Amino acid sequence: MKVLVTGAAGFLGDRLACELLARGEFDGQLIETLVLTDRQPVTDPLLTQDDRVRIYQADLFESLGELFESAYDAVFHMASAVSGECEQDFSLGMRANLATTEALLEKLRTQQAETGVTARLFFASSVAVFGGEPAVPMPAVITDNTLPVPQSSYGIQKFVCEQLIADYTRKGYIDGRLARLMTVSVRPGRPNGAASSFLSGIIREPLAGESTVCPVPLETRVALASPRNTIAGILTVAQAPREQLGGRTAINLPALSLTVQDMLQALQDIAGEQTRALVQLESDAQIRQVVGSWPGAFESERAKSLGLSADASFHDIIHQYIDSLA
Repeated sequence: MKVLVTGAAGFLGDRLACELLARGEFDGQLIETLVLTDRQPVTDPLLTQDDRVRIYQADLFESLGELFESAYDAVFHMASAVSGECEQDFSLGMRANLATTEALLEKLRTQQAETGVTARLFFASSVAVFGGEPAVPMPAVITDNTLPVPQSSYGIQKFVCEQLIADYTRKGYIDGRLARLMTVSVRPGRPNGAASSFLSGIIREPLAGESTVCPVPLETRVALASPRNTIAGILTVAQAPREQLGGRTAINLPALSLTVQDMLQALQDIAGEQTRALVQLESDAQIRQVVGSWPGAFESERAKSLGLSADASFHDIIHQYIDSLA
């Protein structure tokens, strides 16, 4: 089979591509070709040195014609402008997140009409689709039936894409799978433009002996997942039989719910007070507003029915990150 991963140079895109290659199959079929695309170069040697991999470094919107010269059996749409970028640059978010997804869906619809191949499409959505306003306040715990009320451009764009994919699936143009990813922590590398980037930085930088800032109050509650748990959730949702998904709407992946203070206490428990002291509070109004509009607790029954569960503890997540550095 032929599989496409967009956003393959990103952290999750890279991890997902490596896992697909390691497994060698998807949904019971042998992966013969794995096509990776991103505006940034894909540099992971596990990907660049595998004969099954084809890499396209290009803007996704502009390169769809070239990418779709032949049909795909499965597509993982991971490419996205991140939350902070979308608040700063509205046009960027609308093009990268909404227009590009619309164009990708049209390519898949044309593929189905011309070749008869109905692609399995996984779309990485986000907890940013949730929020609250006076008419529809956000509940303390998000369930599978909670109405999304996004409070950021990024969240709006993700939610619109969810609805488009659900309708393309209803029409039979694609077999769409949707999962709302929790904030992934701890990510390696340098900070990116996501409003949630600090939720990795307040652990990653101190462990490297570097000072960093926390831009939100310590009592801020967040919903997190480790990289390993996130990839497992993506592949489970993408491969689940349609009847087990419980509908076409997005599945909330399981979340570990805790406060920023809990995160820093776990850091201190593992690395000591001197390491914890490298994190200083420095309020950022925009980040506080965006992150504060996101939910901090979930009951993900549909995900549980697929055998998925949240990480056991943030201590476990930190140890997973430390082990990845070895």
